[in-house]
Amino acid sequence: MTESDEDDALARAERAAGSHDSIERREDHYAVTTTAFEGEIELGSDGSAAVVSLTVRVPTLDAVTEDRVAPVVEDGWFDTFALRTEDVDSAIAGSDPDVDVERAADAVIVRITLTGLDARRAVDDAVAAVEYVEGTYVQGVIPGYQYTEPVTGLIEQAADAAGGSPGGTPL
Repeated sequence: MTESDEDDALARAERAAGSHDSIERREDHYAVTTTAFEGEIELGSDGSAAVVSLTVRVPTLDAVTEDRVAPVVEDGWFDTFALRTEDVDSAIAGSDPDVDVERAADAVIVRITLTGLDARRAVDDAVAAVEYVEGTYVQGVIPGYQYTEPVTGLIEQAADAAGGSPGGTPL
């Protein structure tokens, strides 16, 4: 591969991100703006392949409840969320994403790296991955707690989409 191939792959990725309806250019990155949890996207290349690295920060349960969540519940929730998030390849057209999920204070940080020869597909997959992380988060909301934003809004959206009643969980 030549430097020109890498420049071409990066340019294709930048064009794909720049023309995507769900992505907005920010100062030092791109952002998926159609979800409650903004996904930050950085673009690069590896040979002739586009590399799309995304980071999504979601709050821990304790950070979005009015009540205190017991550490054992928080730990179980995190373990389940991390395992489900690692299945992101089921939601994307490409294959073999690199997924890392870590807990930091009141947030969980999900990092996913996608590599593909088709830059448009890699960018589409990045948006789908952010949406998957948000959906996985909503699936993991535990009934019985009094939630704050953005969880209350996500629960309402899920209930509306499913034809459910307000105040219930999407489960």
